[in-house]
Amino acid sequence: MFDSHVVVRLEHAVSLVNALTDGEAHGRPRTAPTGADLWTAVAEAVPDDAASALPRTPDPAQAAHLADAARRMRAAFEAVQDGHVDLAAETVNHLLRTVGARPQLDRAGDGTWRLHFHGPGDSFAAGVAASCATALALTLGGGLGGRLGVCRATRCDRVYADTSRNAARQFCSTACQNRMKAAAFRARRNAHSAGREDLR
Repeated sequence: MFDSHVVVRLEHAVSLVNALTDGEAHGRPRTAPTGADLWTAVAEAVPDDAASALPRTPDPAQAAHLADAARRMRAAFEAVQDGHVDLAAETVNHLLRTVGARPQLDRAGDGTWRLHFHGPGDSFAAGVAASCATALALTLGGGLGGRLGVCRATRCDRVYADTSRNAARQFCSTACQNRMKAAAFRARRNAHSAGREDLR
């Protein structure tokens, strides 16, 4: 199963991909934010918590850096979904190199040692991108690549990381799951009604 630290970083990767890439979401077209809205989306995707306590100030260059990383992370999710694990691994390896991921132990404020995937002097964007890339690498390298997916609902291409025990997730959200259940119910009802009409 997943380490809790990796789960947090995977959640950040998923949030960044879903917030910062174009496509479709929950049955509607989705356009990635730009300008000042881009930094707002980054801040919402990566909450300001102890696990991501890197200095953050609104910075267009950092937002653009994370938007680029999100597009490349999306490519890894899509490669896994399409059964191209080698391509996913190559994509993540390239991402690791370009974002400068380097695992190291840093002393936390409480005196304990914490594993970080970036240097203590790195920017917020560099640290988040490195952490997300490393989480994807640990997932693929740990035999858990099948837990990465793209929503199977119609007109939705948002990504997810399935950290559940049974590994049965197929949708990015409960909303998409419910939308597909409702569509299947309507299809069955219509087929049943058509069958009755044929018998008349």
